[in-house]
Amino acid sequence: MPRFFLFRFSLPIIFILFGEGLPFPRLIYAQTFHSTAKKTLPNSHFGGTLKVVIGSSTGTLDPQIAYTALIKTIETPVYDTLLTYPKLSGPNAHPVIADLAEAVPVPEDHGLTYRLTLRKNIRFSNGQPVTVADVAASFRRIFMVGSPTAGPYYSHIRGAQACLKDPAHCTLDKGIETNPVTRQITFHLTSPDPEFPDRLAWRHAAILPQNTPTHDMGNTPIPGTGPYLITDYNPTTHMRLERNPYFHEWSRNAQPAAYPDHVFITFGLDKEDEVSAVENGQADWMYDNVPLDRLGEVGSRYTKQVHIYRLLMYSYAMLNVHEPPFNNLAVRQALNYAVNRHAMVIYSGGAAIATPQCQLLPEGIPGYEPFCDYTLGASPEHPARTWQAPDMKRARELVRASGTEGEKVTIVAPAEGRTSNTAEEIRDTLEALGYKASVHNISPAIQFTFVQNTNNHVQISLGGWTADYPSASTFLMTLFSCESFRPHSDNSPNMSGFCSPTIDRMMNNALSQTLNNRAESNRLWAKVDRALMQQAPAVPLVQTRNVILLSKRVHNVIITLNDELLFSQLQIQ
Repeated sequence: MPRFFLFRFSLPIIFILFGEGLPFPRLIYAQTFHSTAKKTLPNSHFGGTLKVVIGSSTGTLDPQIAYTALIKTIETPVYDTLLTYPKLSGPNAHPVIADLAEAVPVPEDHGLTYRLTLRKNIRFSNGQPVTVADVAASFRRIFMVGSPTAGPYYSHIRGAQACLKDPAHCTLDKGIETNPVTRQITFHLTSPDPEFPDRLAWRHAAILPQNTPTHDMGNTPIPGTGPYLITDYNPTTHMRLERNPYFHEWSRNAQPAAYPDHVFITFGLDKEDEVSAVENGQADWMYDNVPLDRLGEVGSRYTKQVHIYRLLMYSYAMLNVHEPPFNNLAVRQALNYAVNRHAMVIYSGGAAIATPQCQLLPEGIPGYEPFCDYTLGASPEHPARTWQAPDMKRARELVRASGTEGEKVTIVAPAEGRTSNTAEEIRDTLEALGYKASVHNISPAIQFTFVQNTNNHVQISLGGWTADYPSASTFLMTLFSCESFRPHSDNSPNMSGFCSPTIDRMMNNALSQTLNNRAESNRLWAKVDRALMQQAPAVPLVQTRNVILLSKRVHNVIITLNDELLFSQLQIQ
């Protein structure tokens, strides 16, 4: 994964283990070393067109609204924030570093004040200089456009509560002070937020021109500050990125200059065709996971072109606690007992790619402590650490006690191979529990927004969640806090609609310990994880690794903890 700046040349170091279920080695860690000295990109690796194939696009391009891993990956070299995570992997990829700001601020006034200074001589891709007025307008816009993380991430800013209630008249005049002469931006909080620097590094805090319209820009790209700009986009067919003529590298760790001159992305290919396109040299990078029936082929014939890395991510079935039968706790618990996670591992590519997930924090996140309440043989007297097998007897007892047998259940799932298999497996499980179940497959481009909106009355949906940054809050608060639930909105990441003031207080308590007592914070987050699983607003399924395929002509593969593959750093030879 990571990159560590040490030498002038690049030297990949790879540790390999063989994993059950895959015919090729499992890359678990890759590190590339680079010079600490300031340098320019080698001319021999500079230029060319990177060709990318992706099954489908997913929703809006607006960086303050988009909440999918695909758009985040594409837009990492397009937009910048005041702070960011290093474009490295491993332990050096955390904590945040300065990006558009000159330095990471030291909290003042017992954590209520943060002062930053904007860097000089940075321009947007339209030539407009970046000013402190753009910064203030960008944070107001987070609330005005209804960004999914406006509540959970930025509600501590003074005036934010008023903005959440009346977005159209958001001012934040007491929350953000700017000085155009000194280029200083001062944030005032109503209460300490130990993760506020992380929030400033999150992509929804992208700094945009102050005249950017205060509505979802959809398919229209907004000028950014990174090395690329999006020049052409059709969500059904293609996207083109070109060099930002006004970009200059101010921090290689924060936003490195790009190698390829052009990036061309093709949407709409079948995954089988994507694999063939990369194998034949017609494409350089297959964004999607290699399909199950091609793993053996790429593993045996294209081993050096396959890269596997663990994500801070898991897949789940989200249960809507406001829609029957999942408004009944016994039913939610029953499905957690009944689901066959071993089958889910197989559908995800085998044991080298996926592991059973039985809780709401994935391995690798601070606060993760393994437990599994919903497995055969587990009990309060004999708690389990890992999933063993379904407990259908206990599941059927819970369903009978709920009085919901015979009700209709529709599973909403994105129309793609592995998820379709998962959906059918859960349908069969629901049928075995006594329900009349069916699967509704919809385009991945609209599935995420569809399942968020309460107007669509989704009972159960399939999806996955990746950490916004390495913190338990990005899973537990974002997905299950009261502030993350917005009825009648396409931007409501709390898709289950779960809201418990008691558990919210537990989460806020865990968060408050982050700065002063990290060990206590982690212990409290583990308690939140258990408390949420007792309420079962979701069915965790598997934690996965990504399997990506690159062409032979692509080199300098850098996979980071927070941004995944840095395609701007791929060298085309």
